[in-house]
Amino acid sequence: MTSLRRLRPTAIAPRGALGLLLPLVLIAACAPSGRDLAERDAGPTAERGRYLVSIGGCNDCHTPGFLESGGTLVDSEWLTGSPVGFLGPWGTTYPPNRRLTAQNLTEEQWVTLLGTRTGLPPMPWPSVNAMTEDDRRSIYRFLRELGPKGDPVQVALAPGIQPVGPWMDFNVYELPTVTASAGADR
Repeated sequence: MTSLRRLRPTAIAPRGALGLLLPLVLIAACAPSGRDLAERDAGPTAERGRYLVSIGGCNDCHTPGFLESGGTLVDSEWLTGSPVGFLGPWGTTYPPNRRLTAQNLTEEQWVTLLGTRTGLPPMPWPSVNAMTEDDRRSIYRFLRELGPKGDPVQVALAPGIQPVGPWMDFNVYELPTVTASAGADR
């Protein structure tokens, strides 16, 4: 058996036109397609906004029943806000109706809001602030395409005020220490 070290370069590389053409074909096969480049350079679109809302988990909090449906609610039900509060040391926050928010802002106001806003948990504002301008515009265009639906939600409650209605507790509690003997009785 001949090892590759013993082969002369011309023995493993095709000669002539094929030798020049083969690397070009391999490079072309790895390059993005014209369609991929067009989609990347298309700028902000409602379709991209829908995609970002989907992968960003926006519906998990801002769409009532989304998680319970296994993520199968139709787009027309998305992002209408939720009556479920999130209780923590910050008080209680409620996921706003983003469709109404977008209807009441210009695209420029929306882009500025998402790029500079800070707020209460559990909204991941640092991640939202890090979005590109095109991503913020895409989400805005998707929300505008969906149109207004639903009502405004409950405003945030200050710490110490007990929420009324459904809420999730995000407070951290110290759990009792379980000893080895206590666990053995089970």
